[in-house]
Amino acid sequence: MSTVLVVEDDYSTRLLTVANLHRDFDVVSAEDGKSALDVIYSRHIDVIVSDIMMPGMDGYQLAREVRSSGNNVPFIFLTAKASPQDKAQGFELGIDDYMVKPIDYSELIWRIRAILRRAQIADSRAITVGGLRVDSAAYTVTYNGRNIELTHKEFDLLVKLLSYPNMIFTKNQLLDEIWGADSASGDDTVKVHISRLRNKIADVEEVDLIAVKGIGYKAVIKA
Repeated sequence: MSTVLVVEDDYSTRLLTVANLHRDFDVVSAEDGKSALDVIYSRHIDVIVSDIMMPGMDGYQLAREVRSSGNNVPFIFLTAKASPQDKAQGFELGIDDYMVKPIDYSELIWRIRAILRRAQIADSRAITVGGLRVDSAAYTVTYNGRNIELTHKEFDLLVKLLSYPNMIFTKNQLLDEIWGADSASGDDTVKVHISRLRNKIADVEEVDLIAVKGIGYKAVIKA
């Protein structure tokens, strides 16, 4: 059973969230970001469901700390902060999804399941193109032996595009498959992530990520 970490400073909300998730997942909880880090560093976590506004270490700081350690565990933010700027700040940190309070727990459960499916995109195979190796099992990308750090979404995008070289994927297809059909993310989300991914693999001579005007994106393998 997959393990979900619930991070919430409000005691009643934390208990309610745990109670709604425990039939479907192995659930552990923490009252703030610092306590969450203790849990993350002591056991395997499959998904983190976190509030943003917390004393001490807030959700953004928690996500920054987790990502800086190289951990790509999926994150869902549960928050009253739903402005585009708030979402942009989260996505900059590699957050996978947002839900705005009050929470529909049935929806939260299927969002967690969808994220878990996408996290296992991966079959256990590795994609190798010249000096580029994308290992879905280890969730690592290397080029000529050098590690390339990608966020969870950037990794999933790269795997998707490289799995079907020269196939054009529309922005909506990529949104549905990588972010989920009911995600509040828009076209710009795909554009921003592709741009960052291009920058991170800019020195990979064997692969180009091409924008097809008005349609979407494709990966081209160069001879």
